[in-house]
Amino acid sequence: MAERIALYPGTFDPITNGHIDIITRAAKLADRLVIGVAVNTGKGPIFTLEERVALVEAEIRPVVEKAGITVEVRPFSSLLIQFAREIGAQIIVRGLRAVTDFDYEFQMTGMNYRLDSGIETVFLMASEHHQFISSRFVKDIASFGGDISSFVPKLTAEKTMAKLKGEA
Repeated sequence: MAERIALYPGTFDPITNGHIDIITRAAKLADRLVIGVAVNTGKGPIFTLEERVALVEAEIRPVVEKAGITVEVRPFSSLLIQFAREIGAQIIVRGLRAVTDFDYEFQMTGMNYRLDSGIETVFLMASEHHQFISSRFVKDIASFGGDISSFVPKLTAEKTMAKLKGEA
């Protein structure tokens, strides 16, 4: 039987506890989970692509070791469906927090299906204590010196605060 590969794409600027929750749950759906870190300069990331890949790798290490799952972190700058084909993914995993996410995700899923009907999109609802967390809100809070420690893992909180203070 062929290896089942799932792709969880995102900008991860920065990675949040909500992302970690989706990664942990998505890893149960496949033999291998690839976390695709998108360039996405349109979102105005505070971290470089290389920094985001390194942070994701560092923050998921405990999850991967605990669960004994195969997870790989890879940057990408292509169309999502092209990247999914490149890595041999049969599943794209998307996290949903609220109804507002659904409208955008619904449209993107339809377009991706038209581009390649052999790749399915699976939605995972954010756990209730992560539903309000978004990278954008984390950056907003951090930029005003607010405490982001309950929204992101420890290393990410430190790196985010240092980056916004111009120390990194």
